[in-house]
Amino acid sequence: MTLELLFLFVAGFFGGVINSIAGGGSFITFPALLFVGVPPISANATNTFSSCAGYLSGAYAFRKDLVAHRAELPRTVLVSLVGGILGAWLLLQTPESVFLEAVPWLLLFATVLFIFGGRLNSALKGLASHHKHASAVGGGVLLLLLLGVCVYGGFFNAGLGIITLSYLALAGHTNINTMNGLKLLVSSAVSLIAIALFIYDGAIAWYEGTIVLLGTLAGGYVAAHISRKLPQAAVRAFVIFASCGITAYFFFDVYLRG
Repeated sequence: MTLELLFLFVAGFFGGVINSIAGGGSFITFPALLFVGVPPISANATNTFSSCAGYLSGAYAFRKDLVAHRAELPRTVLVSLVGGILGAWLLLQTPESVFLEAVPWLLLFATVLFIFGGRLNSALKGLASHHKHASAVGGGVLLLLLLGVCVYGGFFNAGLGIITLSYLALAGHTNINTMNGLKLLVSSAVSLIAIALFIYDGAIAWYEGTIVLLGTLAGGYVAAHISRKLPQAAVRAFVIFASCGITAYFFFDVYLRG
């Protein structure tokens, strides 16, 4: 039990560091919960719980950057809440065996987004600059895209930030601080409403989730002090290496081991 506690705390710690510097901490914390025996759906719900504090504190840190967009914030939060609860409901309706088979594909999707997300954002920013008001896409379609992003986030937390940044680039945002603030606001709203449903359903493994949460908070705090000393390219390369390895492991475990 002591080794399990230490393992979860260390996983949360590194997840918190990675989230603060490069993003992608769920590639560490979600598999860690599975490895200690938390069932897949519960591990996903618990990972959402463990990540939420970081979203909230991050959104608060960017509050000044969000003020300029306060007119659109209520609509963004409302869509995020609707999408988050829909995604969480879909997760809870999914049989454990089906979700376990989907995990490698979800991790692969999130991994590809992490690797190519920067290029995707650049391409979308270029598109947005040519269609400043997104008239070709339409405001309604953008809202539907945001809803889809939030449904994904309620169903599977890993990769939510990357997808949200891509959506914001398509919507015409170019200021990185504003984009990060909106990303964290969306992630917070999606996670909070999903957690409420997970609590009602009893899907959260509180002991394991709290240990990971404490580790995440410690890692985020340390990262705030050492982030200037750590080369982000090296951290990103580590996340890519770890996510590829973890994804390959789950494909082997789910589809080949049996």
